[in-house]
Amino acid sequence: MRISPLVRGLLIIAAISLVIVVLNLETTLITLNVVLRIAFFLAIAFGGYLLWRDFGRREIGLWPSRLQYVFYAAIVLGLVDLGWWFVSRPSGRDLLAFFVVLAVCVYVPVRTWRRQHTYGG
Repeated sequence: MRISPLVRGLLIIAAISLVIVVLNLETTLITLNVVLRIAFFLAIAFGGYLLWRDFGRREIGLWPSRLQYVFYAAIVLGLVDLGWWFVSRPSGRDLLAFFVVLAVCVYVPVRTWRRQHTYGG
């Protein structure tokens, strides 16, 4: 008898769900979810740090001080905004504010970077 991959996958998910319910592991699952969210946030921050360390640090150090402050402030504000997303899961107007702040935090460093490359500093 051949079982389709979809049915096999659904049976595996049902078995895992049954084990979680029977052994009363909901609290463990919630804790694991929180730990994975924190680990994901730290992985993003670490990846960004490695990119900055390998590619951008020396070049950004040659920019005027004001542009360095604007660039780094936008990056830090973006990380705080993402941290707020991971902690509170905003909705409604807070979600709109999250996306507006995130868009500004992406636009400002990109614009600053392009301006330094386009106009020659």
